Amino acid sequence: MIGLSGRLRAALVIGGQGIRARKLRTFLSMVSLFLGVLAVVVVQAGAEVANRAVLADVELSQGKDGTRQIYLSPEGRNVPVALDVVGGRADAVAVTSVRAVIGEPGVKPVNEGGGPVDEVGGYSGPRMTCDRSGCHEVDDGTAGAPPGQAIELQLVGLTGDIRPFRPFRPARGGWLDFTGEPSLAPRLVLNQHAAEAFTRYHVPAEMRVDGATANPTPRFVGVVDDGGYQPTAYVRADELMNWVPVARVGGDASGPGLQVLLAPTADEVEHTLRARLVAAGTPADSIHVNTVSTVERRSTELALLRWIFLGMAALVLLIGVAGILNVGLATVGERVEEFALRRAVGTPRLLLAGIVLAETLLTGLLTAALAIGVGVVGLQLALAAFGSRYPALEGTAFPWQAGVAGVVAGLVAGVLGGLVPALRAARIPIAAVMRA
Repeated sequence: MIGLSGRLRAALVIGGQGIRARKLRTFLSMVSLFLGVLAVVVVQAGAEVANRAVLADVELSQGKDGTRQIYLSPEGRNVPVALDVVGGRADAVAVTSVRAVIGEPGVKPVNEGGGPVDEVGGYSGPRMTCDRSGCHEVDDGTAGAPPGQAIELQLVGLTGDIRPFRPFRPARGGWLDFTGEPSLAPRLVLNQHAAEAFTRYHVPAEMRVDGATANPTPRFVGVVDDGGYQPTAYVRADELMNWVPVARVGGDASGPGLQVLLAPTADEVEHTLRARLVAAGTPADSIHVNTVSTVERRSTELALLRWIFLGMAALVLLIGVAGILNVGLATVGERVEEFALRRAVGTPRLLLAGIVLAETLLTGLLTAALAIGVGVVGLQLALAAFGSRYPALEGTAFPWQAGVAGVVAGLVAGVLGGLVPALRAARIPIAAVMRA
């Protein structure tokens, strides 16, 4: 082991001296290899960044991986029981939604049906419901009413902070404060579609909520990016229930019901909720728990795309290997007398091969370091130029996987490009020293 370590150290030292003595050839080898290693680094970094961006967008709408979801119908006592069990907890949150219209009373909203206001004509159609008899329009009291200055949106009631499960990105303002007593003037956090609607249309601050006993005056406290596709506002559930009876919070029999989000460690809450629901008359077989597993579902697709691009990068890397191989063979041809003289003084063939291989390995490592540095700088410049357009990329750091891939690519290229020259150097006969 000591002899092997000494030979390895000697090969590295002599290989480093050879690189320093032939700077131009080393530079040419690095140039031929640089694009290949950089391609591997860029593909790996791009795959990791794209993976994170895709997962970030999915987390906004579906939740983080491992989040457990329970969907409950609004029938019976499902809604009040769930609100009572998860209320005030940090490891679970109940989510419900109702329809709301903010603006002039007795008029049709500019986005009737709750769609984005930038749709053609600002109109997405009336509300529809479907049952066994078919689909028909819901009478929301605006049939025959003239169009006016009002915005229809989805009002989502929360029993606690939903951001540990769905990491909304703040746009401006603040988030809901779940401490203290509920306010009679509901505090709303808008998503970007709702904020755009209220920026485009200046409407009266009167909110009509389905099932409410009166029309409250809301207060806007912030804007978030929730990944949604329609105007939505988030409110404390207890502030919503100041105006809407608990029985109506989850909607009617055809309404959206209630969703409960649980942390992976919230087993006790899940068992308590299940037991309370069954005791309240909910059939046990109707309580289904779904676990968010986005990474597992998308891993095959993302891995396939990554391998396709890595294959393309490998082709570019092989061109670099061919270049370093040609330079290595030319260098060995010029150093025949040197290697023959080393053999004559007792240098083992293995050490001669190690000297040549050490030069190509060191060249590969230097090229990998340069390619990784260019990748880091390029990613920072790209984030500075385009990060504001893609909020999911904010705070993205250079992935360490790309650095490891670059080092591996440099070492592999060094071995492949230096193996043949190393074997040729080891086979040089001692008699070649007499050729000069």
